[in-house]
Amino acid sequence: MSKYLVTGGAGYVGSVVGAHLLRAGHEVTVLDDLSTGFREGVPAGAEFVEGRIQDAAKWLDPTYDGVLHFAAFSQVGESVVHPEKYWENNVGGTMALLAAMREAGVRRLVFSSTAATYGEPDVVPIVESAPTAPTNPYGASKLAVDHMIGGECRAHGLAAASLRYFNVAGAYGDCGERHDPESHLIPLVLRVALGRREAISVYGDDYPTPDGTCIRDYIHVADLAEAHLLAMDRVTPGEHLICNLGNGSGFSVREVVETVRRVTGHPVPETVAPRRGGDPAVLVASAETAREKLGWTPSRADLAGIITDAWDFARRIQGQAQGQAQGQAQGRAQAQGQGRES
Repeated sequence: MSKYLVTGGAGYVGSVVGAHLLRAGHEVTVLDDLSTGFREGVPAGAEFVEGRIQDAAKWLDPTYDGVLHFAAFSQVGESVVHPEKYWENNVGGTMALLAAMREAGVRRLVFSSTAATYGEPDVVPIVESAPTAPTNPYGASKLAVDHMIGGECRAHGLAAASLRYFNVAGAYGDCGERHDPESHLIPLVLRVALGRREAISVYGDDYPTPDGTCIRDYIHVADLAEAHLLAMDRVTPGEHLICNLGNGSGFSVREVVETVRRVTGHPVPETVAPRRGGDPAVLVASAETAREKLGWTPSRADLAGIITDAWDFARRIQGQAQGQAQGQAQGRAQAQGQGRES
């Protein structure tokens, strides 16, 4: 059994990875400031510490065997409007975390990177040797951290991996997407099915793809989590491994919408909107490096299965929210009744 610190472990991917670590018999401490994560997202059995990664030195000590780092802001649009927020947290926070690891003698790290480091690639499937040219401060901040980790490996013997995700979806047990605001396609379409949105916007239907809509590579969050555990076991002192994580094939926006209709049995109205600037027609990953270096192969690549898991989680969360609202309404009614009686 090993002991791991999971930064950002109250968020979507971090919580699922924490749950997988616990299931594998490891000891887990979640460090999260809850600015975007949720206390109820922390997996049962993990120790929870509310705090910022800038202060990781307060909790990190030599008893830890490694760190899995997910604590980052990730809204592309916000990063354009407030780039300083992303440099301060994503880059400055990671710099403080690396210093804390160095001081504590914790020498293994798996970092949650992103396909946004590639920007708008000229060739797909995207391989790790593709040029990195991020088109927004979010992607640039993640790429800066990748460079920072590489330097730490070369200079101080850190054993590290950066895992570059494409589109993560699905759910695992009690862990799933709770983003606020939400910007990911599958949970947005599910909100239409749940009656929380009137329609889904399809940004452009004239791309050079079979149905005219953008194609993206979707990966189940549980497959993603398994890759993190494999990476932690395979990192090598002084080396920085970079791996793309994806299914290697893509689904169009219209395929996602139609699959949601089939899975949920609900109509999902759609409206066609103008293209968004910077949206490539196709983004698909080559995961050959992950297969070769980590021994990782995604086993949940079926889009209907991914959406079914996400749908089950979304309905459960909505039911819990409605139950809480009803309980609060009953409590207010009782309090008003008691006030009239007195």
